[in-house]
Amino acid sequence: MSSSTDSRIARGPAPRKRLTRRNYRKVALEPLRRDFEDRCAYSCQHLSRAGGLKCMEIDHFDPRKKDRFIQEYENLFLATRHCNGAKSKFWPSGAEQALGLRYLNPCREQDYGVHIFEDSKTHLLLGITPAGKYHIRMCDLNADHFVAERRDRAEIWEMLRSAVTVKRNQMPQVAAELAEALRKQAEQMIPEFPAPTNTARST
Repeated sequence: MSSSTDSRIARGPAPRKRLTRRNYRKVALEPLRRDFEDRCAYSCQHLSRAGGLKCMEIDHFDPRKKDRFIQEYENLFLATRHCNGAKSKFWPSGAEQALGLRYLNPCREQDYGVHIFEDSKTHLLLGITPAGKYHIRMCDLNADHFVAERRDRAEIWEMLRSAVTVKRNQMPQVAAELAEALRKQAEQMIPEFPAPTNTARST
């Protein structure tokens, strides 16, 4: 993922071949996997946790552009089937946009850590801006399986910080191998985006 303060995702070069309604799924898939690091643009769930590549889809960020013959690579996002289905063809109306309700574009801005945070106790995502709240609701980012994965990830990191450390002196090799296995598993899970201590909780 991008280290830029301007966006969470840094896109690489677009495919050289022109994208059309007929070929974009085949031509854009590998570049999208590269750009999004095999994670959903919205939930950050890794494809290995989503059920494999067969459960990942190519979403049109702005669905109003989907029916154009020529497809824009910048409008194509890698997404889990769940998020793509929840987002569907919905797009905020002019009145909604005037209230700040919109989808967050991780290729142009920081969504997590600015608009959206994770509650460290419930592991629910919290929107602290109108856009953050809209984005969570419309992409169904607090679906049970996402919350469960975030909770599991937190428990694994806690195990790494405590139990494994305690046992290291007794079984150093076993503990090191266990820690590495757990770390690899946790790193493929939805990452944590903790809220600042002075941020008021809002759903």
